[in-house]
Amino acid sequence: MLSFTASLKIYVALEPYDMRKSFEGLSALTATALREDVRDGALFVFSNHRRNRLKILYWDGTGLWVMAKRLEKGTFSWPEGEEKVIRLRSEALAMLTGGVDLWGAKMRPWYDRGD
Repeated sequence: MLSFTASLKIYVALEPYDMRKSFEGLSALTATALREDVRDGALFVFSNHRRNRLKILYWDGTGLWVMAKRLEKGTFSWPEGEEKVIRLRSEALAMLTGGVDLWGAKMRPWYDRGD
């Protein structure tokens, strides 16, 4: 399982994208479709149409990382919404990639960390 710090910004693209894209293609999507700067140090998460693959783009200050996951069976429980991108907490990304269905989930009032 991946583990990231709680202060890390994580953006999830809600629309499906072509998973053949890599460094340059995902960087371009981050700038044009998501309207974010890839060099801000955030994670950018993309999925395919079938929701059985995802890629994460990350700038660590010296270069870009592309992380990928392909499920052998099943699909990711992908968030939905009117927006093109949503922001997740690191705990929610861990649950999403770990197979937890986030639909209808919410943080309890006492858990608010003031992000």
